[in-house]
Amino acid sequence: MGCESGRDDEKPVHRVWVDAFDLAAHQLTNAEYACFLAATNCPPPPCWTDSNFNHPKMPVVAVSWHETAAYCDWLSRATGKGYRLPTEAEWERAARGGRESLLYPWGDAGPESVPNYAKRWKLGPEPVGMYAANTYGLYNLGDNVHEWCADWYDDGYYRHSTERNPQGPVGGSRRASRGGSWRHHIKVTRTAARSSIPPEFQYADYGFRVARSTP
Repeated sequence: MGCESGRDDEKPVHRVWVDAFDLAAHQLTNAEYACFLAATNCPPPPCWTDSNFNHPKMPVVAVSWHETAAYCDWLSRATGKGYRLPTEAEWERAARGGRESLLYPWGDAGPESVPNYAKRWKLGPEPVGMYAANTYGLYNLGDNVHEWCADWYDDGYYRHSTERNPQGPVGGSRRASRGGSWRHHIKVTRTAARSSIPPEFQYADYGFRVARSTP
């Protein structure tokens, strides 16, 4: 995990072990989140009816960390399987796709090398899965929307992270997130790059994907 040429919160580079887990192939979509809203009568997030964000195959956005946790709890009860958000370590493991030394999921070339980079993400995210998956069959890792992670955020956590299945600090004021965003000047984020916001915030460039532990 980490990157020596990245920000201070990505250092030091260190090796961790994560147990086997499953991760959704793409960010959770509006169509999928609509099932949760219908079943629970929870209010929709901001942007729900905005034409820049409400395509059924676009990632649901403007969901707080608490709302993502509520979705995972509902999905777990509905399916009898234990769904949750991925940890930072799991997310980075998945995004690297077994190619641990590279800056981005596709290699070391910068964001401008992404197909149709100059034409994408003008007013919002794009429908998930439009372009090639990484070597693990996962889409939009590093782009489209930031993805909430399970961990609390600590900019110095890597200095004392556990070696096996790190879960992040025991508390904090911000939750960790990963991946790039349609809203930024540079739309695609390096695999090791970390971000965070308070868990109650609902930003139009924040979404999530679900994970579950493998028995």
